[in-house]
Amino acid sequence: MATVLIGGGSGLIGSRLSELLINKGYTVLHLSRTKDLDAPIPKYRWDLKTGEIDMEALERADYILNFAGAGIADQRWSEKRKALIINSRVDSTLLLKKAIEQLKQAPKAIVCASAIGFYGDRGSELLTEESAPGRDGFLSESVQIWEDASHQLKDLGSRLAIIRIGVVLSTKGGALQPFILQNKFRLGTYFGDGQQWYSWIHIDDLCRIFIKAIENDSIKGTYNAVSPNPEKLYDFVEEIADARDTKAIMIPAPKFAMRIAMGEMADVVLSSAKVSSEKISATGFKFEHPELESAVRNLIKEQI
Repeated sequence: MATVLIGGGSGLIGSRLSELLINKGYTVLHLSRTKDLDAPIPKYRWDLKTGEIDMEALERADYILNFAGAGIADQRWSEKRKALIINSRVDSTLLLKKAIEQLKQAPKAIVCASAIGFYGDRGSELLTEESAPGRDGFLSESVQIWEDASHQLKDLGSRLAIIRIGVVLSTKGGALQPFILQNKFRLGTYFGDGQQWYSWIHIDDLCRIFIKAIENDSIKGTYNAVSPNPEKLYDFVEEIADARDTKAIMIPAPKFAMRIAMGEMADVVLSSAKVSSEKISATGFKFEHPELESAVRNLIKEQI
């Protein structure tokens, strides 16, 4: 089978994707700050600060996937944090570009992560890959800069796909964990008026989209990675409670309170993006978890 090299492979998505790739018979390698070829998944070194990368990893790779970047919601958005969020994504992408340019043979495909934050806060507008980017806010601005860097990989001789990731559901991290935790106390907190659209996706469906992007030569350009059934936040919280067979007391967290607590980073939970999955479905991709309640039940049962 082919060899897949992943930047950011130790994160939530990269870890699960690595498992699924190995289960399918792929050889998986990770780019990491420390080299460890004896690890269960061999790690090759790259250093974004110095611009160093282990060329052996690139030479072995049939496919390259890049998830590298500082967490969007890990810390409050100071100017320093904003710079790190952008630079970690741009620098990793441009380092890969520089390294691939030195190869005698480019990989078959490069698949870059992006995010539906690209669209910004758009109310109930149905958003496709052809929709204009958001006009305001750091979230949209940062994703646009990220994608601009990814587009620089177009002329390297590899097929390029960019996957705009929605709200990822997993019991091991991401958006779902806080809702499950509060639901254990029969509480359900929603932000603002709860009418903002959340375009979510089960982590395994997300990983399967990345695998399809590797395996299907017709997949190039930009694709949304979201469930076919986005939910308004209030309903999203209620369905998580239903999936756990509990009745939650719904408690609003007013917009002004979220702004005080989180500053500009409140955009992550207050923005509304109703995103279409039709383009990836048109490739023949079939979602295993298209409905929220059953998706959450599966995640809880399997602890994925």
